[in-house]
Parts: sequence; C-alpha cells; structure tokens
Amino acid sequence: MKVSTKWLNEYVPVSDLDRSALAEKIARTAVEIAADYRLDEGLKKVVVGHVLSMEAHPDSDHLNICQVDVGLDEPYQIVCGAPNVFAGAKVIVALPNSWIGNHTKIKKSKMRGVVSMGMICSLQELGFSDSVVPKKYADGIYILPADAPVGQDIFSYLGMDEDIVDVDITPNRADLLSMHGVAHEVAAIYDRKVSFPEVTVAEDPSDSVANYLTVTAPSELAQTYMMRVIKDVKVKESPIWLQSRLWNAGIRPLNNVVDVTNYILLDYGQPLHAFDYAQLNSKQVVVRLAKEGEKLVTLDGQERTLKATDMVITNGDVPVALAGVMGGLDSEVSDQTTTVALEAAVFDSSKIRKTARRENLHSEASTRFERGVNLADVQTALDKAASLIAELGAGQVVSGIAAVNDLDLADKQIEISAPRINKVLGTELSVAAISKLFSQLGFGVQADGDNLTVTVPVRRWDIEIAADLIEEVARLYGYDNLPTTLPTGETTPGHYTYEQKMIRQARALLEGAGLSQAISYGLTTEAKAKRFALEPAKLTKLDFPMSSEHTTVRMNLISGLLDDLAYNAARKNEDVALYEQGRVFFRDEGSERPREVEHIAGAITGLFHQASWHDGKKAADFYLTKGIVDYLLTSFGLENVSYQATGAHDEMHPGRTADIFVGDEFVGFIGEVHPTILKEYKLKRTYVFELDLAKLISLDKKELVYQPVSKYPTITRDIAMAVAKEVSNAAIVETIEANGGPYLKEVKLFDLYEGEHIDFGFKSLAYTLVFNNPEKTLVEEEVNQAFDKVVAELKAKFDIVVR
Repeated sequence: MKVSTKWLNEYVPVSDLDRSALAEKIARTAVEIAADYRLDEGLKKVVVGHVLSMEAHPDSDHLNICQVDVGLDEPYQIVCGAPNVFAGAKVIVALPNSWIGNHTKIKKSKMRGVVSMGMICSLQELGFSDSVVPKKYADGIYILPADAPVGQDIFSYLGMDEDIVDVDITPNRADLLSMHGVAHEVAAIYDRKVSFPEVTVAEDPSDSVANYLTVTAPSELAQTYMMRVIKDVKVKESPIWLQSRLWNAGIRPLNNVVDVTNYILLDYGQPLHAFDYAQLNSKQVVVRLAKEGEKLVTLDGQERTLKATDMVITNGDVPVALAGVMGGLDSEVSDQTTTVALEAAVFDSSKIRKTARRENLHSEASTRFERGVNLADVQTALDKAASLIAELGAGQVVSGIAAVNDLDLADKQIEISAPRINKVLGTELSVAAISKLFSQLGFGVQADGDNLTVTVPVRRWDIEIAADLIEEVARLYGYDNLPTTLPTGETTPGHYTYEQKMIRQARALLEGAGLSQAISYGLTTEAKAKRFALEPAKLTKLDFPMSSEHTTVRMNLISGLLDDLAYNAARKNEDVALYEQGRVFFRDEGSERPREVEHIAGAITGLFHQASWHDGKKAADFYLTKGIVDYLLTSFGLENVSYQATGAHDEMHPGRTADIFVGDEFVGFIGEVHPTILKEYKLKRTYVFELDLAKLISLDKKELVYQPVSKYPTITRDIAMAVAKEVSNAAIVETIEANGGPYLKEVKLFDLYEGEHIDFGFKSLAYTLVFNNPEKTLVEEEVNQAFDKVVAELKAKFDIVVR
C-alpha cells in the first residue's frame, strides 16, 4: 500500500513530520515499511510546454521540429520523434541542463543538423513504471490536459513532489489497506485527531433505481450486496489530480469511471465494480455459484472455464463478472457507456481466495475481500464513488440503492483488567494510561476500578479477544519501552541432547570442509519432491498451496540445493558448494501424516578451489565429493563404510553414482547428477550426496582413542598389480588390511594406469603399505612375511599379476 503523505494529510495532520521518521514510527509500531521515497528525487528543470507549431525534419522520415512555449520570452525549438505529438498539445518538456529519469542529463544538442533545446518527454522518461502509464500514451509522449499552465514545474503538477511511504501490510492488518485505515493508525501513533469529509449524494428525485434493476444474493455468498445507478455519464480521461493519486499508488489510470472505483478502493479499502448498464441486457442482477464448466471472458481478454465453487455476478442468466476478482469483458465500461451500474459488496472470503489462486488472479480487490473490509464503510464508499462519477462524468445519480442482506454494524465489547495487561507486558501502567492508549486508537473505554470494558469499532475487525487488546497496548506504548527482565524461579543448566550435538557437529564438519549452509523451502513441486528419495513413500500434498511451486512437502534435500545452484548460476556465480541439514517427509501407506526424518545433503558445481600463485585450480568431481563424505562419516566415528556402484537412481548419472553403506545399513548415496536433470536446471556438471542423518546418529560408533606417536621407524612396501577392471579399489584394500598382520598401519593407493602395456580389460593399481610396531623396531623378516601373505591372498582372490 503506497501512501501519499499529501493525501494522508487531508485526514490527519502529518505535514510537520519527516517522511523517513514517519516510516520508521509506523515500522516500529504497526507494520513493516518496504520503502519511502519521492518520484521527483534527483530530477530538475522539467516544465509544462505548449507546442506552438510543428514541421517535418528535412533529413528524417519520423522526426519533427517543434516550436514549444515553455513560459519564457521566446519559444524553444525541440526535435521530437514521438508519433503522437501535434501542434497545440500541452506536453512535458525537459529544458537544457535538466535531469530526468535514470539519472539522465538533457543538454542542448543537434539532431541530424537541427538544434534541439531540450526534450519532449514521456512519463517513462521521467521514471514512471510502464505499469502505471495510461495505455493511450504507452508508446508516445504524455499529452497534458489543455488547461495545464505553461511553464509550471511538472513535478508538482503530476504529483511527483509527494512523499510516498510504501506500507508492507501483514494479513492480520488488512484495515491498513486503505487511506482511512492508515489515517486512523497514524492518528493513534501520534495521538492526533482524524477527520473525514461528510459524504452526501445529490440524487435525481425524478428517477429511481427500481426502474433499472433489482439484486439477489444469498447471504452465505455475500454478507451484503448493493448497487447504485448513475445515468447520462460521459466517459473520458480523469482529471490530473485523480490520475496522479492512482499512479502514485501504483495503479494505471483508465477513464473517469474506472479510476473512481480504484480511487475509492485506495481511500476506503472497499472494492467496487462498474458495469456498463446497457450491456447487462437485463434488469436483474443475481449473485450465485457458477455452473461447472460455465464460460466467462474476463477483462484481461481470457476465456475462463468456471468451477462450481466460483462466485459469479449474472444478469439473471449468464455471468457478467467473477465476483470479487475481475469483471467480465462484455459488461466493461467503455467510451460508449452512458449509464453505469455501480456495485459494492462483501463477498465470502474463502471462495474469493480459492478462485483467485486457481485462476492466478490476485487483484487489489480480491486481496481486500480475502483479508476483510470495513463493514461500516461499504455504503459510504458506494455513495462517495457514485457522487464522484456523476461529478467527473457530468451525470446524475439515480435515487435509491438496490440492496440485499443488511450488515451487523455493532461494535465489539471486550473486558480486560489493568493487572493482566501489566503482568503480560511486565509494565506498571496505570488504568488512566491504558485508557488513554485505547482512546488514541479510537476505542471506547469504561473503567470500573482495575477492570476495563473496551468498545472496538467495526473498522478493527482483527481484534477479537483480550490478548489482541494487550498487543495493541504493547505496540502503541512502544516495544522499546517494555522492560527487559530475566526469568525467575528454579532453573536447571541447559544442554544439547545427543541428537542436537551430532546435528551441530555435522554442520560444523561440512562447513570446515568448505561448504556453505543453504536453507531451502520445505515445500516444492510434486515432480521435485519425488526425485532423489532414499526410500519409497507416498507424497504429502497441501490442500490449499500458496503457489504451484509449493504444493508438496519435500522427500529430499537435493532438489532444493539444485534450485539454489541454479539461482546462483543464473547470476554468473558458477562455483558453488552448498550443504543443507533439515527434515524430509515420508508418508507410509495408510497414514495421513508423514514421518519427519533428519537428512543432510550437499551439492557442488564448478571449481572447488580457484587457482593461486602456488596452487592449481581444483574442479569438483566425484572423488572430491566422496572425500567430503568420508571426512564426515569418519569424524562421526562410523566404521565399515563402503561405497557400492549403482544405477538405481534415475536422477543420477548411471556410471558415476554409488550407494553408501555402514556395515549392511544403507545410509545414502553420492554421485553426479544426470545430464537431463542438469539441463533442466541449466547447470554444468554437479555432484551431490544425501545422507539419512537420523540413521547416522543412531548407528554404533567407534570411540576415538588417542595413541602416542610411535618412536620406532616405519617400513614401507610398494606393490603394483594388474587386475581385472571390475575389481574395486575397496575390495583390494579390504583384502590387504585383512591379511597385512598386526603391524600394518596404512594402505595408500598412489597410482592408477590403463592403456599401453596393460592387457585389454585390465588396469594397473599401485599401493604403498606402511608397517610399524609401536613397541620395538620391526625387522625385515616380519614385514616380508606379512607382505608375502598379502600378495598370495590377492593372487588367490583376484588373480592379480604383480608388475
């Protein structure tokens, strides 16, 4: 909600407040502030100009030479290429040495040999967003009204000199989705009075709304539904004051009728819709649920197939609008409209929400209907809009309102006591001080000793119970003013559980290995949820997801990490190493709720280390990723860790993936992501792993025992062997360790060779075996005996050939 302080000042005095200070105060007291700014910041020397004459440029087929009155003694000659410029037009002129949008300086220049003293500007060139520029002027300059004063500063004329505070409304404070609501809030914060002009409607007593239409609406669909009729309307451009109010709020001006409905929506928070009465082709307006499969072409030109849960406005037969979301194209107000049927209603919020999300039509109107509107202002907003349309369109408001379903406008009364408020907040506020805070909010309050009866007006529908009143006291008194206290009573020293310690250790180990922590959404798409799963399970879907990208709870962490890598890669950050620790959700057959399981996963792409003066670059690969996983599992104290090549994971490269086992227990997998998946994410080669952290925590672990460094020398033996390609390094190491005797301390693979001088189907592996006796110096015979046993066992088991 973009709030103009100039507009706000009409309801509550704020002209003496600094814009940033006001924004800060609102942020500390009510809701967050997205930004505060002025549209004219950094701009200067731009005025209203009058095109006196125009002739074609002699050396161009699209440029024109314009003589423009800018309020000085002599007109300026300006070369302009806009297709809609014409003699007699009032235009926006950037004078020589002016500054316009995007920090652009305009100088005196020559265009194909002709001097140009400045520039005739479009709204976009002043910094306006394309989304607020009237469609009529989207591809050309903006033509000002004929009464625009020549030479006047354009920033004040277009409302660009107004301070704007962009209020980021939370769902519980929908009352702030209007200027009236913000005015009440600012008045409460600064203890000032609000005043709103009285709304009156000049009706034509000779004509009645009953001559035009009747309305029907079930109370379960619409708490109230009312319509007014304005006749003899001339549809045209809105006056500049109204257009500037709209574009300052981020809304595109269209015409004087539609602009009024948007203006009232911003002012009162009440959505309205204007129908071309002639296009309704009926005197009946009926609110009902749509028929399954019924069609409606909405204002955006799309034909929509309706569901039986959608609410529609009909002419008694066919739909003419999607209630509370978007109007129908056939009944749109156009330049030919002369009679306007104006609607105000309070629709069922849950049905509006479902329709808006399913059709992806999140409009300003649907947002307010979903979160709630001020019931006390529904008719007032309708009356104000009808009166303003009649004023701006030279029309007449027909007498009477066609309405059904009266609203309950009774204020709520909530009882609370001063001691309870002080106990919750830790304050020592008096009854008088608390009463004053409620009065600032515009609430009625009656005190009976320490007990208070608070009357909450209809405009604050978010307040229901005593706890809500305590929150109001806290925020208005000031969160910064609440005392800071320590807990009292018996305490016990806090400590982490074993599981918490292990989880934190896992994070620390991966961060120490060079990975950065990522936190991904727990919700994803159905396709991504099913990928990379460590076990088969049923999907768990949300009944009412916020978006199509967050419909299903995740069953893996890797998909989220790939999203993070893709986000970085799209921004030219292609060397990324991330890990995530979090829960995944597996739902068993016959169960409504999923199991929550702690997992940990990593994803690495690009270079793991950049080149430096003494080290070469290191690209991510399978073995680097495996080393990180080894480091994690070893640090956990897990033994009998093995990696078994697999092609069982469809999302992984079939020749570069391995399942990870601790003993016989499957705990995860590691490998390269399948090229088709990488293409989907637009990533280069990426290596991932995912581990069942809950299993790792529960498995038996080897206790770490420190031993003194041996003071006796080590003896090494090297062996190079030719072995069949299918024999794994892990199998050979396991055999060496099993037969190397008690003094074998380490086995290191230092060479792998395939090619010339090696038979087809074989590879050459070379190992160093390290022997040491911590009690005494080893002798050659002991080492030779153990080494010979290793060689014999390797020959017997793998038919190796010692090279």
